[in-house]
Amino acid sequence: MLLKDKQFFPLMWTQFCGALNDNILKNALIMLITFKGIQLWGMRAEVLVSFATLIFILPFFLFSAMAGVVSDRYQKHQIIKAVKLFEIIIMLLAAVGFHYELYSLLLFVLFLMGLHSTFFGPVKYSSLPELVSTENLTEANAYIEVGTFIAILIGTITGGHFISLDHGVYYIIAILLVVSVIGYALSLLVPKLYLKNDSLKISANPFPSTWEILKQSRSNVTVFNSILGISWFWFVGAVILSLLPTITTKVINGNEHVVTLFLSMFTIGIAIGAILCEKLSFKRVEIGLVPFGSLGMSVFLIDLSFVISSWPGSTDLLTTAEFLSMNGAYRMLVDLLGVAIFGGLFTVPLYTFIQQRSAPEFRSRTIGSNNIMNAFFMVIGSALLMLFLKLEFSIAKIILIFSVTNIAVAIYIYFLVPEFTLRFVSWLLARCFYKMKVTNHNLIPENQAAILTCNHVSFVDWLVIAAMIKRPVKFVMYYKFASIPIFKYLMKDAGVIPIAGKNEDEKIFNRAFEKISESLNQGDLVCIFPEGSITKDGKLLPFKKGIEHILLKNPVPVVPMALKGLWGSIFSHKDARAFTKLPKKIWFRVELAISKPIPPDQVKVENLQFEIQKLLDH
Repeated sequence: MLLKDKQFFPLMWTQFCGALNDNILKNALIMLITFKGIQLWGMRAEVLVSFATLIFILPFFLFSAMAGVVSDRYQKHQIIKAVKLFEIIIMLLAAVGFHYELYSLLLFVLFLMGLHSTFFGPVKYSSLPELVSTENLTEANAYIEVGTFIAILIGTITGGHFISLDHGVYYIIAILLVVSVIGYALSLLVPKLYLKNDSLKISANPFPSTWEILKQSRSNVTVFNSILGISWFWFVGAVILSLLPTITTKVINGNEHVVTLFLSMFTIGIAIGAILCEKLSFKRVEIGLVPFGSLGMSVFLIDLSFVISSWPGSTDLLTTAEFLSMNGAYRMLVDLLGVAIFGGLFTVPLYTFIQQRSAPEFRSRTIGSNNIMNAFFMVIGSALLMLFLKLEFSIAKIILIFSVTNIAVAIYIYFLVPEFTLRFVSWLLARCFYKMKVTNHNLIPENQAAILTCNHVSFVDWLVIAAMIKRPVKFVMYYKFASIPIFKYLMKDAGVIPIAGKNEDEKIFNRAFEKISESLNQGDLVCIFPEGSITKDGKLLPFKKGIEHILLKNPVPVVPMALKGLWGSIFSHKDARAFTKLPKKIWFRVELAISKPIPPDQVKVENLQFEIQKLLDH
């Protein structure tokens, strides 16, 4: 089990302690501000809560570039120890602030904890690919998210409960100091991580370095758009979390235990979403869950706005039990839980995707870029929230605005990056319409170039194979498929290489072989259908000799595969042309059988066809 892995668990529990202290401190301070009606620098309590959120995330915006460079330049285990030692010093300052009720100092301490997290984030996420295998990367990210949000839950309850007691600040001080010391002790167990770059220079001016790493991150378009996706989640998420105390006091008139209940539901939901993501990903980086997550978030946010708008209100301060007895209370809790569950499905695949697709030597700075964009979006979200509150917009109206905007942005992102939509469609096929089985997946090379060859049964063969192969695959397909409206969109930027017969269009033919060669040189998997067209009778057609031509320039292993079970679907030509018949059944059992890779010097189309036919007959 990954949690028992000596490479992984010290980092897991070190970050747990940091997240725990973050939230004990933050929620204790927010509770004091909210329920004591603290005013500071001319800001009333609910505006001051939003300002506190800005204070916490400001270091992410200012220093994430520096944190990314530091993480890439030095040994990560040493940085982790230094950051956790810094946390102990911060907690000593917090003790002074709580004891003397110095709210300006406590806001500065909140800023320092944001700085602590700014430097810990790139180290944490960039260390995971060094500590765990690619196969376990999604699981590791899920555990990190679950651990983080369990820490948020415990920190929320702890901060809210103890600060409400007589002399509660002293309990808070003691807990903060003990947790910070435990976190430092755990950091000493983190394994040595040697990946570093001594040539990197650290700039004291945050703005040029920030601009530089953002430019570098943009060079990988899909990774950068994943960063934008995560940032948008935090744009919406930060607003919702900031609104929870205000919903409690201004809409429900609940006590501090009600806001703790709300935060607990949100935290539990994120943890459930992260676990579901790991279970639904089937040991791969499954970005197909991202559209599913964003849609679910919007549905529950819209319903939450309706519940709040129709809330009856109360003149008496409500306890948790009294709140739960009111009509609509459980619906509100389910909405918060739903938003968080789908938020987990949204973010975990994106974090994993960024780690997998970013260059190892630039990974920490990519995480730093992500933190900068997250902070920027959270600042904009918090500023908008403060503006809406100043304009006296109702809470229900504010949530509705953000939920509708979330739908619009999600649609824009999925049109901008078709890979998300492609993975979503292939995931739906794999998990909702077809019962899929892969035989001998371990025979596909883990990280080297290879040509996958498969029989061609239907128009969705490539989508099904994409869902069943853990590595990204580039498909060579007849160019006229790209003119089919739905497929045309899915194929855009999805790694599809269009090809035509040499006599049909020599330019497309030559360009296809150039792209195949480029992909193989980059170490990619390339899948071709040697028959050249979809079977009309369910039997193998004679194989074309194009693969032999490819191997002359790029001698790589060839993996024979056989796709079984799709003959008879509406996407095949059985009984009538594809798409022109009603389905006789929806649930298909589909198997992808894989044979041993054939060395390039032993590949002949006749032998290859014999191997695939043997897989089909087995």
